[in-house]
Amino acid sequence: MVRAAVMPAPGEPIRVMEFEEPRLEEGSILLRTIYAEVCGTDVHLWHGRLEGVPYPIIPGHVNVGEVERVKGVVTDVNGKEIKQGEVVTFFDVHETCQNCWFCLVAKAATRCPHRRVYGITYSANEGLLGGWSEKIYLKPGVKVIKLPAGISPEELIGGGCGLPTSFHAVERASIKMGDTVVVQGSGPVGLSACIFAQLRGAYRVILIGAPELRLKAGLNRGVDVSINIEKVGIEERIERVKELTEGRGADVVIEASGNSQAVMEGLRMVRDYGTYVVVGQYTDTGDITVNPHGDINRRHLNLLGCWGFEFTHLYRAIKLMERFHHRYRWHEFISRKYPLKEANRALQDVEELKVIKAVLKPAK
Repeated sequence: MVRAAVMPAPGEPIRVMEFEEPRLEEGSILLRTIYAEVCGTDVHLWHGRLEGVPYPIIPGHVNVGEVERVKGVVTDVNGKEIKQGEVVTFFDVHETCQNCWFCLVAKAATRCPHRRVYGITYSANEGLLGGWSEKIYLKPGVKVIKLPAGISPEELIGGGCGLPTSFHAVERASIKMGDTVVVQGSGPVGLSACIFAQLRGAYRVILIGAPELRLKAGLNRGVDVSINIEKVGIEERIERVKELTEGRGADVVIEASGNSQAVMEGLRMVRDYGTYVVVGQYTDTGDITVNPHGDINRRHLNLLGCWGFEFTHLYRAIKLMERFHHRYRWHEFISRKYPLKEANRALQDVEELKVIKAVLKPAK
């Protein structure tokens, strides 16, 4: 039997339950979980803020584990066979159809209506399809990535879903060498966005957020200026950004806060003909009032949304982690590791910003 932490329904406590070990289909893998992420998405799931979630679920959409069994021959994107004993991660999105308009024409698989996601849109009644479990069943067709030499499981899970999500946001922002970049939000997405903005060639990176623990993590990874929203008011924050940019505003602003009210603030921080990327609004946190003429059109503004990430972002983000992990130390984002029985505590700590990164360690 396999133990897993189950979210029965929104607002209900997480329960550790036992499941039968699955029989493998041809082309499938059984993964022994080393670490599973606890992220803001899991808090949203706990509060019922996402649509179409088939509760009860086994949460955990970004994970790292050791291959316990493989049925048949399974290869990675480079054509290399996945073998027993190897440490891997996998792309949590599965069953994109590669046959619809969004997949084939728009090349935007994040909008495929058929996509399903481990730890989010698979029910616990369908099997071990989430990372908060001692073992994870990887269905045939799940895209697996071997951890590069030198990348530890702690490094990979320290980056977590914030790693490819922020990579996608920075890619969308088209940051140019010499740009000044503001990142709103100092959680895992915001912190990795600061890192990738530097690698993209930003001249200056300004991080806005709280608490001080997270801002310090940014400063220790090359952020030039941090602004604590618990100590500095909105008008003063905007004025500070203007002072640092000769009165024009930042070339690029990336919203990674998850607070809808931050969007209006960010629009006031970006320069005319600048770029504003909204990546943090994963759930509906309320409306804001925008003047299409004054806030967007007259300012010739580039306003972009960024939803999730695709395999390309995960793969390339891991390649950069391989190259730069000694400099940026993603593993240090892990504030605490929790056993399965403390999943409720982990969720609360994430919600209350007591940690940068909470990680479940399912093995006994």
